[in-house]
Amino acid sequence: MELRLTYQEISTLIENHTGRSLPLSFGGPHTLRLDYEVNVLFKTASVGLDITVDQIVDSDIYLSYSGGAGIDFLVRQAIGMAKNRPGGELIECLDGNRILLRLSQSAQAGSLLERITLRDIRFDESYVIIDFSPRSL
Repeated sequence: MELRLTYQEISTLIENHTGRSLPLSFGGPHTLRLDYEVNVLFKTASVGLDITVDQIVDSDIYLSYSGGAGIDFLVRQAIGMAKNRPGGELIECLDGNRILLRLSQSAQAGSLLERITLRDIRFDESYVIIDFSPRSL
């Protein structure tokens, strides 16, 4: 089974919860492109970040992201700030520009993952596609 969400739907959801715009777009079959505005020395710069779904193991999603030391610093700072907010327990920085999302740490996601098996997350020009199968009851 597949669940398809447009990039705009996800961007709107993020903006409604955080108050910040985060444009998303297609970066490749397993890669999502994020554009983020940062203030640098009294001017705003757009930073592009490619996030790739490397592997899904049970309810853990392993991601990697592109970029050098500057991007790594920004990502680690953002994750550090997220740790103090609801849902912050889901995300963990790993070595080598990698991130681990532990969906089982969320009551809502954990409840859902008891009923389904997450098989893949991929992207096309218009959609984020979540591929899953129901578990036997």
